[in-house]
Amino acid sequence: MNKSNIARVPNHVNGNSAAVNRGGAWKETWKNYKKSKYLFFMLIPTLIWFGIFHYGPLYGIQLAFKDFSPIKGIWGSEWVGLEHFEFLFFQSPDFARIFQNTLLISLYNIIFGFPAPIILALLLNELRSHRFKRVAQSISYIPHFFSWVILSGIIIVMLSPSEGPVNYILQLFGMEPVYFLADPDYFRPTLVATNIWKEIGWGTIIYLAALAGIDPTLYEASVIDGAGRWKKMWHITLPSILPVVSIMFILSLGGILNAGFDQIFNLYSPAVYEVADVIDTYVYRAGIQQAQFGLTTAVGLFKNVIGIMLVLGTNYVMKKMGQEGVL
Repeated sequence: MNKSNIARVPNHVNGNSAAVNRGGAWKETWKNYKKSKYLFFMLIPTLIWFGIFHYGPLYGIQLAFKDFSPIKGIWGSEWVGLEHFEFLFFQSPDFARIFQNTLLISLYNIIFGFPAPIILALLLNELRSHRFKRVAQSISYIPHFFSWVILSGIIIVMLSPSEGPVNYILQLFGMEPVYFLADPDYFRPTLVATNIWKEIGWGTIIYLAALAGIDPTLYEASVIDGAGRWKKMWHITLPSILPVVSIMFILSLGGILNAGFDQIFNLYSPAVYEVADVIDTYVYRAGIQQAQFGLTTAVGLFKNVIGIMLVLGTNYVMKKMGQEGVL
């Protein structure tokens, strides 16, 4: 056999073996699926739920390009193309201000609210008393389980300029009472602070789970090297949970145009519309109160497109930086 034949044989054999390997892999995968068929049956209710409530309503997206008439229905309404988007971006006197308010409130929540559960998780992880740690966790979780309807009533009473304990303490120090919920200068900081108070405990769950998965031998080796608590946290703890942090950051950026309708709707008033009116409250007024369903669908579609672009863009940047992504 000459050299040329010897060189050709491996390519032919490798091609056949690759096809055989692919076929064997598919058979093995299908066999595993058959073994786990009852687990897949358990997924059916979840798939039905997502299909009905998440994917089924997608046919209503066409309202963003139609002049909706309840009598004609969605399919019978006339197409208007990009008319609703042109109104939003070029003709609406309020949309620029509303969009700016949404971005600012969301950015404040990310800048101050995103690190808060990470810091709390790190602090709880350093506690030596397990009993105190459990009590602190339970207390920090409690606000998450209350709706903003309930919490807004508590916040309004707490921040009342006449009877609220917060202003009472301020007056003890010789300061004037502040109407936090009616003063445009204080309303956004109040939103951010109360949102952190409500969600900081719940957000620590993911990070505490990530901290629990760190190999303890890393800490033992660092103690031998003479590392203190700060160095262990900086060189072991933070790098170990960085993949989880990157994923949560990507997801948080995807919802940057969701400034928190429930919270704002229950706390704002006409006195702070200039700084508190966001896209979600605008959609509520235009869609529910004024029945402009096509316009509000266009706003919702715009939000979703921006969210998807931010998730994909941030995911790409994170992967380029060597971190974990969601895709």
